[in-house]
Order: sequence, then C-alpha cells, then structure tokens
Amino acid sequence: MKEAIMQHISTKSPWISIYVWAAFCVLPFFFIFRSQSWVEISIGISFILLYFLFYRLAIRARPGLVYMWISFEMLINIAMTLMFGYVYLALFTAYYIGNIKHTVGFYIMYGLHIGFTVIAIVGGFFIDIELFLNQLPFVVLSVIGVVLLPFTLYNRNKRENLQGELTTARNKISELIVIEERQRISRDLHDTLGQKLSMIGLKSDLAARLVEKDPKKAIEEIKEIRQTASIALKEVRELVADMRVVKLQDELIRIRQMLDAAEIELMLDADFENVQASLFVESVLSMCMKEAVNNIVKHSDATMCHITYHETSDEIILRIQDNGNGFIQEEVGIGGSGLKGMRERLEFINGTLQFTNQQGTIIHIRIPVAITRQKRK
Repeated sequence: MKEAIMQHISTKSPWISIYVWAAFCVLPFFFIFRSQSWVEISIGISFILLYFLFYRLAIRARPGLVYMWISFEMLINIAMTLMFGYVYLALFTAYYIGNIKHTVGFYIMYGLHIGFTVIAIVGGFFIDIELFLNQLPFVVLSVIGVVLLPFTLYNRNKRENLQGELTTARNKISELIVIEERQRISRDLHDTLGQKLSMIGLKSDLAARLVEKDPKKAIEEIKEIRQTASIALKEVRELVADMRVVKLQDELIRIRQMLDAAEIELMLDADFENVQASLFVESVLSMCMKEAVNNIVKHSDATMCHITYHETSDEIILRIQDNGNGFIQEEVGIGGSGLKGMRERLEFINGTLQFTNQQGTIIHIRIPVAITRQKRK
C-alpha cells in the first residue's frame, strides 16, 4: 500500500520522494511515541494507517468519490494536530489537492484545507503551547506549503495539459493545412488545365475538319494547339511554385481564344485595364471568369457570351451571361470541382456567387468594396 502511494507521488515529483519517506515513516511515530498512554499511541498509529488507506483510495477512486476521501484525510490531519502536535500530514493532503483537475472542486477543497489546517494549529496552541512554540518555524513553513503547494501543482498540471492540447492542435492544424493545400492544388489544376485542355480539344476538332477543306488554316490551328499546350505546361510549373497572380486583362486574351475556337461570339462591356481591385481579388475574379467561360464552352451549346464588369462605391460586380441551355437548379446546388472552387475562392474574400436562368445562364459575382479597395502593388 505504501509503495503504491510513493509511486503516485514520486512519478510526478521524484525530488520529493525522500522527504515523503522520512515524513511518513519517521516523523509521525516520533510525535506519537512522545505520549505516555498506550491508548493514545494506538489511536495515533491507527490514524496513520487510516491516512495511508484514504490516500490510496483517493488515488484509485472515481472523480466524485475523491472529495470524500480527501475530506477524511483532512479530519485525520486535524486529529493528529490536536492530539500529537503533528501538522505535517497537511502537506501531503495539499499535494494531492494540487492534482485535482476540476477547477471548482480544486478551489473548494483548497479553501477547506487551509481553513481546517489553520483552525487545528490555533487549537493546538491552546492545548499544548510549548509543543507548538518549539516547532513554530516548521509549523509556519507547513502553513506556507499548504497555501502555495496546491496552487503550484495545479498551475503546473494545467500548463502541461495546455501544452498537450496545443501539441494536438498543432498536429491537427498541420493535417488541415496539408488537406487544404491539396484541395487548392486540385482547384488550381482544374482551373488552369481544364480551360487549356478544352481549347486543345476544340482546336483539334476544328483542325480535323479543316484538313481537307483548308489545309493552310488547319496548320495554323495545329500551331495554336502546340502553343496552348506550351502555355499550359508553363502555367502548371508556375502553379507548383506558387499561386500566380492573373490579371483580368491577361485572362481576357485567353478567353477570347477559347470562345473563338468554340465559335462563340464574345460581347464585352468592361474596362479591365483600369481595375481598382487588389491584385489578389483580381486574380480570384480571373479564375472565376475563366471557370465560368470554360463551363459555357463545354456544357451550354451557346453561340454568345456577354461579360460585364463594373465597380460601384459599394462593390465590384462581374456578370457573365450566355444564350445556351441554361442549368438545372439541383446540379448547381451540388456543383462540380469548378463551381465548388469558385464558391470557396469567393467566400475567402466575402464574395457571393449567384446563378439565374434567363434565356441561358447568368452568373453574378459580387465582392464588397472593403475587400476590393486594398492597395495594389
């Protein structure tokens, strides 16, 4: 039994183990055998054995029963102080109280223990003032220990728990960063390669149709396919290095090429040369515009694409309209990786994405002015 108690104490504070052995095995009996009455000696030994038992039960008890066993320890502390002038068991009760994890329970037991210890010592002075005066410095140190030791242990345990939680949180954050980065790369690859591969497919079909009718034109289309493939390779390399900043004006050039290859007329009502949005916001808008046009080319069967862009005092509005087949509401709600990527990018800058069926599809993208008016570099 004693070894179990010592193991519980020494595993957390090895430096205190020698002191604990001395205190538990020598000092109590020194105070007890000062008595001339065998009845008192028997009672004192019984109290020490009971204290060992309660301490062990407290170690193994469920959280709700711990407070009961600590209360019994406090009663033995009071009895040993009043009968034998032995104050020092209070230190070990204080040590155990310092390991209570529940905040309310800790403060209740902490306050009760200080109160009972002080009351017992004051009562001991009235019973045997000479005994307590002889050990007054040690009694004062014991009271200081009863006051400071629980707080020290409680704060240390709390700090260790917080460090453990912080380590766990850091590991989870690291995992989430890896997952988010994979999703970002997946979205960027879709946005970057999806458009280029669609253009290559369209131009390949066009070149195949022109081989017999207009070989010269077919050769030009094949050259453009080769150039588009080179651009796609370059963009993938840049994407791996870091996310590129894509301006609307630069993206418009590639969108024109894609729509021309799909034989879709572009109507433009925008001045992309004088955009006031930050470069990051402009890059997000470019990605969204590219994905929207890519969907028009692949799914809409449209013959016209109308892009409108304007800035107000409150927001930036990008509107992309086609005269194709429209969309099914359920499909928009679910969305593929392209639509999901658009939503996630816009949510990051507090933007909104709205779809409307009106002789085709209308996409409204809105971004608040507080985001768009950041300083451009």
